Amino acid sequence: MLFGRHRKNPVHIADKQVTDWTYATCGYCSTGCAIELGKNASGEVVASRGVGGADVNRGKLCLKGMYGHELFNSPGRGETPLMRQHIGQDFKPASWNTALNHMAGEINRIQQDFGDDAFAIVSTGQLLTEEFYTLGKLARGLIGTNNYDGNTTLCMASAVSGYKRSFGSDGPPGCYEDFEHTDCLLAWGSNLPEQHPIIYWRLKEALEKRGFPLIVIDPRVTMLAQFADIHLPIRPGTDVVLQNAMMHVIFEEQLEDSDYIEANTTGLEALKEEVANYDPASAYKICGIDEDTIRHVARLYANAPAAMNIWTMGINQSTHGSDGVVGLNNLSLITGNIGKPGGTSLSITGQCNAMGTREWSSCSGLPGYRQLENDQHREEIGKFWNVDPEFFPKKRGLCQTDIFPAIETGQIKGLWLVATNPLTSMPNTPRIRKTLEKLEFLVVQDAYADMESNQYAHLFLPAAIWAEKEGTFTNTERRVNVVRQVTPPKAKSKSDLHIFNELATLLDPNKQVTFPDNAAGVFEEMRTLSEGRLMDLSGMDHDLIESSRGIQWPYTARQRDAGEMPLPGGKRLYTVATNFCHSDKRAKLIPLPFIDNNEKPDAQFPLWLNTGRLVEHFHTRTRTGKVGNNNKFSPIPFMEINPDAAAELGIRHQEYVRCLSRRGDAVVMAMLTQRVPRNMVFIPFHYFDCVNRLTLGLLDPHSRQPAFKQSAVRIEPIEDQASAARQSKALRTY
Repeated sequence: MLFGRHRKNPVHIADKQVTDWTYATCGYCSTGCAIELGKNASGEVVASRGVGGADVNRGKLCLKGMYGHELFNSPGRGETPLMRQHIGQDFKPASWNTALNHMAGEINRIQQDFGDDAFAIVSTGQLLTEEFYTLGKLARGLIGTNNYDGNTTLCMASAVSGYKRSFGSDGPPGCYEDFEHTDCLLAWGSNLPEQHPIIYWRLKEALEKRGFPLIVIDPRVTMLAQFADIHLPIRPGTDVVLQNAMMHVIFEEQLEDSDYIEANTTGLEALKEEVANYDPASAYKICGIDEDTIRHVARLYANAPAAMNIWTMGINQSTHGSDGVVGLNNLSLITGNIGKPGGTSLSITGQCNAMGTREWSSCSGLPGYRQLENDQHREEIGKFWNVDPEFFPKKRGLCQTDIFPAIETGQIKGLWLVATNPLTSMPNTPRIRKTLEKLEFLVVQDAYADMESNQYAHLFLPAAIWAEKEGTFTNTERRVNVVRQVTPPKAKSKSDLHIFNELATLLDPNKQVTFPDNAAGVFEEMRTLSEGRLMDLSGMDHDLIESSRGIQWPYTARQRDAGEMPLPGGKRLYTVATNFCHSDKRAKLIPLPFIDNNEKPDAQFPLWLNTGRLVEHFHTRTRTGKVGNNNKFSPIPFMEINPDAAAELGIRHQEYVRCLSRRGDAVVMAMLTQRVPRNMVFIPFHYFDCVNRLTLGLLDPHSRQPAFKQSAVRIEPIEDQASAARQSKALRTY
C-alpha cells in the first residue's frame, strides 16, 4: 500500500510538441535572463524555457518569463494603424502609408507653427537597443526637438544622475558575480524576491555558500526583509540621513580606507564636515533607526573586506533619490568598495532595456554616454550622422516629468508616446488625463491598442512585441544579450525599427541621414561609435553575443582580435586607480545636506502610502494583465494595511475600502498584514486608475524623478461592498 506523497497523482508536464527553439532574452525586468521560445509544427509559439548555459539565469526563469510565450496571441494586440480627427470619435483603420504621412505632416505643421520643441517624444525602457539608437538619430538628427525623454525617468533617472555626479558617467560598476565575493550586503529599498527573482536566486545561492550578513533598509517588511539578518524599517524619504550617520561613525572610528580615498577621490574634507552634523543619536530622531543599530551596521559594513550596496526604487523614487544614490557611492568610496570583487554600488535596473536607453537613445545626451553640452561630442555625432552639429541642442531639454506640465501651459502641442503608458505610470492620474486632452496631436505607438493612454490618441501605430523582431538588450550588469526573431509581427503591426525608418524617409526624402534597414546594420554603427569609450562594445556582434550567451561591456575590438574570450567581458568598472570619468580621473565625494520636503502624514491624511511591485505583474499590466497564469494571482488592486490600523478604522480582511489623498481616491481591497507598520499602507503600482490617482508628483531636483513612495493618505470604509466589488472587477481584465 502506498502512503503520503506516493498516493498523490504524479506531476505531468504537458508535451506541447515543440519542433523548434529560438534563442532570445526575456523582455520583462532588467535581470536579462536568456530564454528560448518554442514553436510547434504549425509555427505557433507555445513554450518558454531558460537557457542552462547562460551565466545570468543558468536555466531558471521567474513566473513572468515562464509564460512569456503567451504574449504573442494575448488579447488587445494592435493589428493595423488607427486614425481619428478628434478625441471621442471612433478610430478608423488606415494604411501604414496614410498613417505615417499624416504623422509626418502633423509634426511639420506643429513645428512650423510653434517651434521645433513644440513636438515632444517620450520613449520607454523596452525597445531593442538598435531601435533606441535609431529613434535617437531620428529625434536628434531629423525631427530636432529637444523635448525628448524616456519613461526610465520614472524609475532609473536618480541612479543615472547619482552615478554621473559621483563617477563622471552613468554605468553600474559591479555585476551579479559580486554576490559570490562580498562579505556584507546592504539592500536599500530593494525587494529582489518579487522585483528580480533570478537576481535574488543568485544572491541566495551566494548566501548559502558564504553566509555574509544581509541587511535590508526598507519601511516595509518585504520578502527580502523577512530573509535578512537585520532589517532597518527606515522612515520614508530619510535614506540620506542614515547614510550620513553611517559615514559619521566610519570617520569617527577611523574605519575608512584612507589609502583608497587619497588615490581615487576628491572632496573628503567637505564630506567630513557635513556628516559631522549627523551623529547617530540625532539621526535617529529623523530616520527612525536607533543609535546602536546605526553604529552596528556601520561597523559591519566598514570592517568587511568587501561590501556591496544594492538598491532599486526605494532609493530612486524620492525627492532625495539622486542624493541617496550619491550617498551610497560615498559609502562605497570611503571604504574602498568600488572596482573590486564583492565591493560595489550596484543599481538594480527596472525595465528589460533601461540600460539600452541610457546608453544609446540620446534622450539625455548623444549615443555612447556622450553629452549635448560637449562641443567635441556634438562634432563627433554630427560628422558620423551627416548632421550639422549646430542642429543639436547644446543642453538637455525637458524630462518626461516636465514635458507634461509643458503641455498644460501650451508650450508643447504634439506628443509621440513609444511603448509607454503615462495614464497609468505617471503620478497624479487626474492631472495627466486633463493634460492629454489638451494636445493637438497625440501618437501612441504600442503593441496593444487597448493600452489606457490610447483613449486620448489621434493616431495609433501597432508595434511588434519583443521577440517578433531582432536586436539586443543590456541588463543591470552591463551584459549585452541578443533577441532573435521567433515569429513575424502580428497582423499588420511593424517593428519599431521599421516604423522609425519609414518616418525618417518621409522627413528626409533626400536621405541626407542614413538609416540601416536591419538590426545588424544598426549594431555596426553602434560598435563604431562605442570604440574607445567607457561602454566599448566594439568587439561584439550579434552572433558572438548569442554564442557567448551575453557579453558584458566593455569588450573591445582589441580584445576580440587578440583572441580573448568574450566571457566574462568587462565584469567591473573603475578597477584601476584614478580611472573615473571626471576630468581629473577621480571620483567625487559629495556632501549631502538633508532637506525635508516630503509630504508627510497629518491629521487629515494620517497614513504613509508606499507603492511597489508584485512578482506576477510587470509595470502597468499591459502584458501580464492578459496572461492568465500571471493575472490570476492578483487580478484586482489591493492594499496592505496593518491589523491594528484596520481594527481602529473598522475594516475587515478582504473588504473594499476607499483610499484618499490630496489628489484623488481609489477603491482597493484591504489585506490585513504585519508587513506594514501601523502608520503605513502599501498598494502595488500595476493597476490602471488606482494608486497613481493618489501619488504625489513632487520631483527630485537633479533627476526629475517623482517621489512615488512618499505621500499621505486616509482610508474610509465602504458601506456598499457589492458596488465596490463591481468597480474593482472592472479593472481585472482588459
